[in-house]
Amino acid sequence: MDRATFACSTAFFRDYSSSAQGTCPAGHVDFIDKIESFTYSDFFRDYLIPNQPCVFSEKFTDGWGSRRNWVTWGGKPDFDHLLQEFGEAIVPVANCDVKEYNSNPKEQLPFKEYISYWKEYIKNGYRSSRGCLYLKDWHLSRAFPEQDVYTTPVYFSSDWLNEYWDAIAVDDYRFVYMGPKGSWTPFHADVFRSYSWSANICGRKKWLLYPPGQEDYLKDCHGNLPFDVTAPNLQDRSVYPRYNQSQPPVEIVQEAGEIVFIPSGWHHQVYNLEDTISINHNWVNGCNVAIMWCFLQDELAAVQREINEWKDPMDDWHLQCQLIMKSCTGIDYKEFYNFLKVIAENRISILENGLDDEASAKNTPKAAISTLGMLHAVFDLKRTVKVLTSLSANEDFKKLDLTSLSPPPEALLHHLKAAIDTALL
Repeated sequence: MDRATFACSTAFFRDYSSSAQGTCPAGHVDFIDKIESFTYSDFFRDYLIPNQPCVFSEKFTDGWGSRRNWVTWGGKPDFDHLLQEFGEAIVPVANCDVKEYNSNPKEQLPFKEYISYWKEYIKNGYRSSRGCLYLKDWHLSRAFPEQDVYTTPVYFSSDWLNEYWDAIAVDDYRFVYMGPKGSWTPFHADVFRSYSWSANICGRKKWLLYPPGQEDYLKDCHGNLPFDVTAPNLQDRSVYPRYNQSQPPVEIVQEAGEIVFIPSGWHHQVYNLEDTISINHNWVNGCNVAIMWCFLQDELAAVQREINEWKDPMDDWHLQCQLIMKSCTGIDYKEFYNFLKVIAENRISILENGLDDEASAKNTPKAAISTLGMLHAVFDLKRTVKVLTSLSANEDFKKLDLTSLSPPPEALLHHLKAAIDTALL
């Protein structure tokens, strides 16, 4: 991060509303063609801060192993190579033809069985009695770390979600998707209202994007979002009373090799127009961590409303609300504190101790922090202080048993502010 971008970000977030924002004038989405003329600071200033989508050309993925090895000369999935590398793996597969609540039901299948199904599905004219099956949310990089699959572009390298979950060795938000023509993902916004980036290894996708706030017009009379934003019943005003007030979606057709950046809080629906393989990351950083915090507060409030009648007779009602929220979202307030702590301590370590040459050469979060520069580390700390201050003052947080948190929130805040002051001397 250069000094001009640091100054721009400081000015923007000084008067920043924590709710997700973003619009696309006349539905236009920028296309980034050349690597050599597009810097991290360009992306940070023009897309991260204003929360705008964009598309990166295939030049940004040219060197990836998956684009060389997973695709035939004709641009199709190379089933033989994929079977050779991953045939015995167990993978999550969704049935796009079945609605279960507001998603598609999933099952675990051997990868070789899924490829056999996919081949047969193509042979039968993209039809099967099993329905349209879509391999989704496969943690391939975690299962096969030795594979040369891809390298995260520098633009997406300030990735707090995966930095934290790697540190605690529990989970990650790096996925591979594989599916036949016609497979699709229903209408949704991403986990924690995170950013996402999605790179097509082969095939083509169509994206329907709605800027934050537009989803309110798509809710039915009970406040529920639609499963499919293209369904004819959305025209029924007795069911969807505000649909006619919504804007048309921003539409993107993503070609092979291209990367789509989906901003924080943008709801979307996605179709595979051809047999397609993609790599997807969800990620949070200093630009949208406040949106994540707002999302968690909204989720907790929704849980509290649902079980409000048990508040008086239940001694540990506040704890139960946290447990329910974690089961629904994957995180509670105390883990969110630990998330902020890990991010902050990594940056303090870089500011105070630097990074030796051996560590810099490794593909680690600390190496990424170092690559982005000291001003980026200071920016991250300032955003962490902002959100941690809000969390510490939150009444629901203060009602929890915080004795297990180390260091205590007040001590961590003091350390962060001192580190920022020292770095800016």
